[in-house]
Amino acid sequence: MARQPARTSSGRYVSRLTSGTLAVIMAGGRGERLKALTAHRCKPATPFGGKFRIIDFVLSNCVNSGIRQISILTQYKAQSLIAHVQRGWNYLRGEFGEFVEVIPAQQQIGEIWYRGTADAVYQNLEIILSHRPKHVLVLAGDHIYKMDYGPMIAYHVEKGADITVGVVELPASQSRSFGVLTATEWNRVTKFAEKPAEPDTLPGRPDTILASMGIYVFNTRLLERLLTEDAQDETSSHDFGKNIIPKAIGSLQVFAYPFQDVKTRAQSYWRDVGTIDAYYDANLELVHVNPELNIYDEEWPIWTYQEQQPPAKFVLDEDGRRGMAINSMVSGGCIISGAVVRESLLFSNVRVEERSVIERAVVLPHVSIGRNCTIRRAVIDEGCEIPDGMQIGHDPALDAQRFYVTEQGVVLVTADMLRRLGT
Repeated sequence: MARQPARTSSGRYVSRLTSGTLAVIMAGGRGERLKALTAHRCKPATPFGGKFRIIDFVLSNCVNSGIRQISILTQYKAQSLIAHVQRGWNYLRGEFGEFVEVIPAQQQIGEIWYRGTADAVYQNLEIILSHRPKHVLVLAGDHIYKMDYGPMIAYHVEKGADITVGVVELPASQSRSFGVLTATEWNRVTKFAEKPAEPDTLPGRPDTILASMGIYVFNTRLLERLLTEDAQDETSSHDFGKNIIPKAIGSLQVFAYPFQDVKTRAQSYWRDVGTIDAYYDANLELVHVNPELNIYDEEWPIWTYQEQQPPAKFVLDEDGRRGMAINSMVSGGCIISGAVVRESLLFSNVRVEERSVIERAVVLPHVSIGRNCTIRRAVIDEGCEIPDGMQIGHDPALDAQRFYVTEQGVVLVTADMLRRLGT
């Protein structure tokens, strides 16, 4: 892997850089690989971790990093995302130049929607330039991680970079899902391939690639020029990974910024929860004794909007109908009535009735689970009402007829699927 950048910048120097930076969050993704989980919401609005939405992590990173000028670009089924941001992220002070603004797709160029990630930013250049930022930090709104963007921006300035790309190490087998970089020992990017079948791997490590996190730092005027040139190119896909970054490598200073812990130089936690299996695994990691992602970290809190709910409640104490949760996370408003929850994550306002057993499941908000149900290795979407006696995660063939089953055998259940069954 390329060398970890030295941390030489003072806190005050970094704070000046972050205060002059505008974050642009790409939150218009359809999230097709999440299947029916994004049938009624965009991927960044998908619930995660018991009480959050996916976008809360990147928004919290911005605020905790001292970046308080934030533009969110939306497009696909954005209403739940817009409502969430309006409710939970309206506390920044406009009189101090702070804001979180949601910018819906507006067909600002003719009658076309966003043609790619670069085009989404290009169509909103007038708004971006009106804030007069020195740097623009382009972020993906659909990843789970905690990151201080200040050192990355400082690194960008100290290197004299034109573009800086945040990178992580991933297995080479995942190359078809990411932009893959090739970099020198000093992090200068020499190649950027978007979702290659045969990627360049790290020296001496043929099973590992350097993948883009979808995080880019640009000097504002350069970004304006690159996007304007790209918009005039009829052969372009108008995408940062496919067009902007690869084209810039030959003539501009493009650097990679490894996402590593400064002290240990170990790679920091980062997850692309773009598939049902990845989403399920990342949620259930949180119930471990010492999960890699610490959402209890008081020094780097994850902010969100949450409904006002009473504490979780566990009732009944008889053999066969004892309300309890073991190695699990149970959010406010939940009632476990004579049921057993094991190694599971329950979001807000979930009701589980007597003699039901929930094992290794992710249950989203406002779900009702009836009596004598058994649910294993499943994701139960928001608003589902599981009827008495239903078995999920026991018979793969039956599950495949009724619901969606992943390659790893995780069952996705949605309210639409239950309605088709007539339940």
